[in-house]
Amino acid sequence: MELINQFSSGLFIIQSVIFLILLFVLGKFAWKPILKSIDERETSIIDAMNQAKLARQEMAHLKEDNERIIREARAERDLILKEARDMKDKIISQAKDSAKIEGEKMIEAARQSIQAEKNAAMADIKTQIGVLSVSIAERILREKLSTDSAQNALVENILNNSNLN
Repeated sequence: MELINQFSSGLFIIQSVIFLILLFVLGKFAWKPILKSIDERETSIIDAMNQAKLARQEMAHLKEDNERIIREARAERDLILKEARDMKDKIISQAKDSAKIEGEKMIEAARQSIQAEKNAAMADIKTQIGVLSVSIAERILREKLSTDSAQNALVENILNNSNLN
């Protein structure tokens, strides 16, 4: 209580004036910059939140675009693969057809070659048979016609059998 009793009105007024000066100085130099920086920070936070929101929206759009591009790329890949399979099947079919045609040509050429060789062999056999027959006939005739009487009998037989008109 002594403290309260020792309180003087002059000290109170001086302290009140100092406090008011301090409030004025703080209001003039400190509170405005502090409030201004707080407002700026609040504004930058709101801007950052808006930017983040826009970035999220842009990311969503980019994700949708990426998915669309991936779908289109897959569809294009499938189309290219289908075309490649079709082309492969076509080339294989053409190769089979041309191989079949070439095979048939080769078979026909072989048949003709075999037939020609067969005909040549038959002609050669006929020639050999003819030569062999003449040779055999010549030997037989030499043996049978070795005497004059046999030769005369053969001539008479041929003349009797032939028609002399």
